[in-house]
Amino acid sequence: MESTFLQDNMFFIIAAIVSGGMLLFPMISRSAAKEINVQQAIKLINYENALVLDVRDDGEFAEGHLPNSKHIPVERINDRLQEIEKYKDNPIVIIFRPGLRAGHAASVLRKNGFNKVYNLSGGIDFWKRDNMPIVRK
Repeated sequence: MESTFLQDNMFFIIAAIVSGGMLLFPMISRSAAKEINVQQAIKLINYENALVLDVRDDGEFAEGHLPNSKHIPVERINDRLQEIEKYKDNPIVIIFRPGLRAGHAASVLRKNGFNKVYNLSGGIDFWKRDNMPIVRK
């Protein structure tokens, strides 16, 4: 029975692809926004007039959100950029439920000239975990 190079070395080929992806992922994810913890977010909000941008859906936002946060669901971020244009020079702290939404929102903001974009590490879950204030609608 003849075997081919690919069949004989499938494990090594897959390992090379996976390790290459692991090396590239941090570079891609860092380009969108820096992750900050709850205490860093509070400092930006209190001392640098940061905009808190909640990109969760309407139902999640109504369940509880940060005081004075601006709500723009991630699916509508491109269409509603004009609403936050005046905050281009301010830090923006993105609030989300863990997943890809924050990365997408940060990427859109960076592409449109917002340079101080931060994702709250752990999103709304970590904010609640630290017993920080929540507003419910």
